[in-house]
Amino acid sequence: MSRYTGPSCKKCAKISQKLFLKGNKCFTNCAVDKQQKASRDKKFSSGHGHSKISDYAKHLREKQKARFMAQIGEAQFKRFFSMASKDKGKTGEALLRFLEVRLDNVVRRLGFAVSLKAARQLVNHGHIRVNGRQADIPSALVKPGDVVAINPKAAQTLLVRQGLEHAEKSAPRPSFLAYDPGAMTGKMVRWPDRGEVSINVDEQLIVEFYSK
Repeated sequence: MSRYTGPSCKKCAKISQKLFLKGNKCFTNCAVDKQQKASRDKKFSSGHGHSKISDYAKHLREKQKARFMAQIGEAQFKRFFSMASKDKGKTGEALLRFLEVRLDNVVRRLGFAVSLKAARQLVNHGHIRVNGRQADIPSALVKPGDVVAINPKAAQTLLVRQGLEHAEKSAPRPSFLAYDPGAMTGKMVRWPDRGEVSINVDEQLIVEFYSK
């Protein structure tokens, strides 16, 4: 299955919104900030306001926004939606919950990486273990009770040290994950609540998109 490997900034520019795909780098020299400033300046000088977009465009934009933030392909996103549609709860919330507990995202939220791209790199290179076993599939779902650990050697790298520093200063770990700094492990104690999900979208628009 193909996956986008180009510049992360292009994803943000495509929907004219910051998705924070590059961690700390998104706070400096952001292409979207420049794009929005130029747009505001142009509208101010011309006197024109925002143009109205169609309902379909709104639904598509929200779906693309969620997919870009999860950094997954269209086929995989549809697979997660299909899983969510079979869940007993609300489809939209179930979709965001599944995206949130992907292994690469859990690695990021534990603080082992400052960005999802860096977290996926750790998983792909075999530096992550789940319940004592090596796990190298970023899209694997972590379940309540699972313990995620990082290879001790990898924990000493600059990549991981930057992630841990970011977690302590700027990105507090969510309460559905219990982190043990001594063992450098994290346990998923329960499913995340809607308010703990890091993908900030209107999930109902995504449900309506696939319902058309």
